[in-house]
Amino acid sequence: MIDLLTSPEAWAALLTLTALEIVLGIDNVIFLSVITSRIPQPQATRARQIGLALALIFRILLLSVLVWLIGLTQPVFTIGGVGFSWRDIILIAGGLFLIAKATHEIHAEVEAREEEEGSQGGGANKFFWVILQIIVIDLVFSLDSIITAIGMAQDLEIMIAAVIIAMVIMYVSSGPVARFVANHPTTKMLALAFLVLIGVALVADGFKFHIPRGYIYFAIVFALAVEAFNVMASRNRRKRSA
Repeated sequence: MIDLLTSPEAWAALLTLTALEIVLGIDNVIFLSVITSRIPQPQATRARQIGLALALIFRILLLSVLVWLIGLTQPVFTIGGVGFSWRDIILIAGGLFLIAKATHEIHAEVEAREEEEGSQGGGANKFFWVILQIIVIDLVFSLDSIITAIGMAQDLEIMIAAVIIAMVIMYVSSGPVARFVANHPTTKMLALAFLVLIGVALVADGFKFHIPRGYIYFAIVFALAVEAFNVMASRNRRKRSA
């Protein structure tokens, strides 16, 4: 441990891996912001806290079983000469879940209606349903994130430290992001479109077609910049008309 604290290579690995974990965590923050926007604010805050705590637990548990995790990349069956591992299956299932969930939310926003009472029930049931969806998507994002961490660092201590630092930053930023999404309906629609894009990327990864994340994050940043100008322009128009 002392050797790691005094090693420049270890600190460089920690900073690089932390930055990468934060970038990979953007997907998770967007999903949490959207999924908690349909429940009351006190419950939404609690759901975000539970969701991020679960994400941290999943990541540390996955890091603790590295041998099993690395085995997830070994093919379990082959179709048309293409081998599919458990990682591929989880990514495809998670991507399809994201696409289906985001499409459902977009439809609800376009129709200007709340989610059906029949499937969600009362407040307690809706809160439980939100937590269940957060658990599912946390598993998907945690798997992809930790496999990336294993490929970048060799020391378990560095991986765990990077994950904890990234999760703290995600926790601090999740509240403001969620409030901004809730207060600006057009931003929520944009976030849902991001989820569809991320879901497609996950499914593509599962089918061995890698879409560079740099392209996706550039599209997200560009769209957010345009939306920020729209929000500022709308605010200035309201001030002038007041």
